[in-house]
Amino acid sequence: MPESQGGRTYFAFATSARTGLRQLGFWRLLLTIAFLAGAVLIARYGWKLPLAIEAERALYDWRQVLTAEKVDQDERIVMIVYTDETLAATGKRSPLDRAILAKALARIDSFKPKAIGIDILIDQPQPEDPKIIEAFRNLKTPTFLAYASASTAEDKMMLWQQQFLENFLKQISSGPVKPASIMIQTDDDNVLRSWPKLPQDLPDLLPIALEPSSKASFEGYDRSIRYRLPAFNERPVFASIPIDTFAQDALFASPEATALFRKQIEGKYVLIGGHIQDIDIFETPLNKLTGRSTWGIETFAHMLAQELDGQLAEPPPTWIKWIAAVLVIFAAASTAMSNARPLAVSLTVIAEFAAIALIPFWAQSRGIDTQGLPAFGWGLGWVLAFASVGTAARAIGSEQRKFAQSALGKYLPRDIAAEILRDPESLALHGEKREIFVVFTDLEGFTKLSHAIEPEMVATLLNRYLEMLSNVVLEHGGTIDKFVGDAVVAFWGAPISRSDDGERAARAAWAMYQAGEEFRKSVPEGVPAIGKTRVGLHHGEAIVGNFGGEGRIQYTALGDSMNTASRLESANKQLKSSILVSREAAELSGLDWYRSLGRVVLRGRATPVEILEPCPNVPSETLKAFNDLARQANSGDVSAITALKKQSTKNPKDEALANFVFRLVHLEEGGYFVLD
Repeated sequence: MPESQGGRTYFAFATSARTGLRQLGFWRLLLTIAFLAGAVLIARYGWKLPLAIEAERALYDWRQVLTAEKVDQDERIVMIVYTDETLAATGKRSPLDRAILAKALARIDSFKPKAIGIDILIDQPQPEDPKIIEAFRNLKTPTFLAYASASTAEDKMMLWQQQFLENFLKQISSGPVKPASIMIQTDDDNVLRSWPKLPQDLPDLLPIALEPSSKASFEGYDRSIRYRLPAFNERPVFASIPIDTFAQDALFASPEATALFRKQIEGKYVLIGGHIQDIDIFETPLNKLTGRSTWGIETFAHMLAQELDGQLAEPPPTWIKWIAAVLVIFAAASTAMSNARPLAVSLTVIAEFAAIALIPFWAQSRGIDTQGLPAFGWGLGWVLAFASVGTAARAIGSEQRKFAQSALGKYLPRDIAAEILRDPESLALHGEKREIFVVFTDLEGFTKLSHAIEPEMVATLLNRYLEMLSNVVLEHGGTIDKFVGDAVVAFWGAPISRSDDGERAARAAWAMYQAGEEFRKSVPEGVPAIGKTRVGLHHGEAIVGNFGGEGRIQYTALGDSMNTASRLESANKQLKSSILVSREAAELSGLDWYRSLGRVVLRGRATPVEILEPCPNVPSETLKAFNDLARQANSGDVSAITALKKQSTKNPKDEALANFVFRLVHLEEGGYFVLD
């Protein structure tokens, strides 16, 4: 870009910006900035806002479950579970039967699992304790027994229970059994989404204890649990076997059954816990899809699988969240300030909201932890920014429209002016061919009158007259082209065309004549009589656009159709009529209220034009009969001419009809009359 052109562009932008700020006002500007700052903070801290956090969590849960990996059954982990059927058979609900646990542990240990994790708190004495102690001491597999403290599990443990558990662990310390924390932390909406943040005085979390090689990576990890979904409904992610199965000596007397269960246990991580209704059950994001809660042991299985897969889902860095918040607000503000068409703005809004909704899903599917990513905050911040900037833009636009409407509103109908305000490019310096309806008017005798009265009265009368006719044009959706003294020039079909432009123009022509009659009857006393308003209406092709250069432009129409309409208006004087409409305009108006006044050659023209006169107060049947008679007369039918003469004699005040009869008698060869 040349330097001078760049300088002009910058100057124009700076001028426009200063004008906009001035129109906005200091306090409104300050308020807009405050709202934008608030929108940025909302877009950044949606997870910390009291009301927004509920929506953020709900959106995250759906992202988690809809992008969750669908897997076949995990062959690395098996769950051995107490069920409600087990409780019914043993007659014990809490504490769980330890005799079954002791027998099951011995048999599971013989199948050589990789490690055993027990999600059962042994926190109070039971008659079977000697059996379970012996079983623990005889184990060869690394085994981890659930541990909880009264300070971190107040709902499960009292101090005496903790003391019992610790003493129990001392009794089995000679074996491979070690304590492991089973602490689980739900959010304040009671949904389990994240790994717990363990106090330093607690042993390792059960999944980490089972696979110590991952401790360096997962110790202190408190981000989201990666829940997975089954690829097949009939095969859950983790296999589960009722614990009482392993206590059935008769079953394991079969070598085939022993081999089958050995295959299910050998080399795997075994988790022992409960699948019992109303005990150790948690709400998780999976509830959104499955509609059921998740047992604690199952949650530990998901965590262990995540650990084995090395899925350390990390959140986006803080600086990314700030950039995203700013970009969202910038997009909203830019869209609000856009001068594009409503459809384009609507599509932009849809695209931006789609991005706000889909980007977190994309990030979640790529292994990024989106818990803490303020998706709802983005949307809420976007709405606030869009509303505040849109309000400011409307305030500026209102001021601009007041100015623009002071000019455009005097020459264009409201909807056309509004369209131009929405699309300023429509005022660019260019011309285009358009089919338009043109109306010319003239106030008979006003020039002579202006010499007979005071200039102040001339100005008063002229302004009132032009205002009355201008209002008629604008009310009928026309564009005022120009005022030439007391003459008004208007057209329909540009800059915006409508399907009913012809009817609007025809009705406006009649209404302008009527307005002229009202005006002439209401002039002050002492003012000489004012003549009638003559109107000409024609339809044809014209070049419309802004002409006159950058410094002084006028939206106008040029072409033969303008001249024809002007000559139709002038012909009224000779033809003793008030309104003349060309056949082209009459047919396109869609109205049936015209009477034919024959064919004439307008002054300065060589081609005849068929002219009609609107008669809205005459019944259509009467007009049809008249027009049939006029057509016959115009073709030389003497009887038709005689009939029209009789009508003229009966209506001596109908000067236009008398003139038509005169012209019929003096037609040129070809059936037309040449005007002076």
